[in-house]
Amino acid sequence: MRVTGTVPRRSRTRPPRLPRALLGLGLVTALALVGCTGAGGAPGDRSSPAGALTGDVTVLAAASLTGTVAELVEAFEAEHPGTSVTVSSGGSSALAQQVVAGAPADLFLSASSATMAVVDDADLVDGEPVTFARNRLEIAVAPGDPEGVGDLADLARDGLAVALCAEQVPCGALARTVLDDAGVAVTPVTLEPDVTSALTKVRLGEVDAALVYATDVRAAGDAVAGVPLGDEGTATTDYQAALLADAPSPAAARAFLDLLLSREGRQVLADAGFVVD
Repeated sequence: MRVTGTVPRRSRTRPPRLPRALLGLGLVTALALVGCTGAGGAPGDRSSPAGALTGDVTVLAAASLTGTVAELVEAFEAEHPGTSVTVSSGGSSALAQQVVAGAPADLFLSASSATMAVVDDADLVDGEPVTFARNRLEIAVAPGDPEGVGDLADLARDGLAVALCAEQVPCGALARTVLDDAGVAVTPVTLEPDVTSALTKVRLGEVDAALVYATDVRAAGDAVAGVPLGDEGTATTDYQAALLADAPSPAAARAFLDLLLSREGRQVLADAGFVVD
């Protein structure tokens, strides 16, 4: 697996897009194969034999999915040795703009439906986006919580250095929703381009606290501590996946999407702290 920060731009020449209902048939078929059950089976079984897939798959994935996608890539490449997966991670809004600008990619995994809509509205999605997980915010602080941050209201304390994600990315948009709903006015010392950058500020001791996803706090282990939000932090964000209309390796990309939506993929997501139905 190769991991990159950006995907090079390429020119696009595409035939007129078919009606959405027709384009959705391929994804509906894939989802049906993933979700179908046999005698004694359960939704999400991946019991069919592996196909002889080949091709290089490029996945644009929200920064908060980095570890999860890496685990799925390892499983996918082991099952399909004729494939290679390159993952480009970053803020969902930046990744969406890369797609719109013509970046060659096969799959887009966004941390919000609003960001996915940017790509979908540009007629660059093959079929319909699929919601595969949800996430919620948590306050990340230094180990031992030396500043005594006990709840969301504490983020408004004078002298407390707080990092937030920029509002154009999903973690920032969700933070703004949660803070506004709770009536908490926070003046951040920095607005970061993605959730990983915000968490890094805490890990390096550059800020006292940051509003990040609960999954990122879990992934950081002992490097940070997490302060769960109460009822005021119940807002969540939907993670959506979509095959891209100009996918260079559509068959292999569809197989990777199948893995993400399968029982195995859902377990990997759940183990990372994502909410899966």
